[in-house]
Amino acid sequence: MAEEKPIPLAQIRAWFFDLDGTLMDTDDQTVESLARRLRFLGATRAQRLGRRLVMASETPLNGAMTLLDVVGLDAVLMGLKGAVARQNRPTFRIIDGVKPLLEHLAAHYPLAVVSTRSRADSEAFLQQHELSGLFRLVVAGDTTRRLKPHPEPVLFAAQQLGVPPAQCVMVGDTPMDTLSARRAGAWAVGVLCGFGEEAELRRTGAHWILPSTADLLARVQSYSSSVSG
Repeated sequence: MAEEKPIPLAQIRAWFFDLDGTLMDTDDQTVESLARRLRFLGATRAQRLGRRLVMASETPLNGAMTLLDVVGLDAVLMGLKGAVARQNRPTFRIIDGVKPLLEHLAAHYPLAVVSTRSRADSEAFLQQHELSGLFRLVVAGDTTRRLKPHPEPVLFAAQQLGVPPAQCVMVGDTPMDTLSARRAGAWAVGVLCGFGEEAELRRTGAHWILPSTADLLARVQSYSSSVSG
């Protein structure tokens, strides 16, 4: 990987996390569902095409949500999504190694979820994996008027926790997470366990890029050890 930009961990006072592809691997569940529908192409081609379709949909979908918000129709769409979700509540998977990371961070910092998912889905995931007590705040897709990549969700989380954005880190797997963080004046960590690619995460200003969210634990533990030592 190319040279990283240093994040001054001594100055960091709060950590924010995206959900899909960052704490939960629901993107992979979506790919698997699409691959089953495309199985007539053959298993390998179906899996590859399913992944590309999910990757291609993320930015346009969030852009569409932002446009609907501008014209005042976002509440209607969120209501429809909520109704569908209540009829078909998914079982959320957690990315390996994420829980120890969150437990370590929560012992030293306030944590927030900053996601475009509904509050119901966000809280269901946290409850399912016994993470609710680790997070002080959930900023969901229906919390703020603007969605990522707009800075408002990150700015809102920082304000609610009483921490300047410049002392917050946003961790996410897509350029929308990185852009939201950078536009808010926060630090950005990109992870490759979701659907973002290294080149686009770097292009949108990620300070660190890690193979998985779980790899962040070694970074913060190393810093903690150096301070205590």
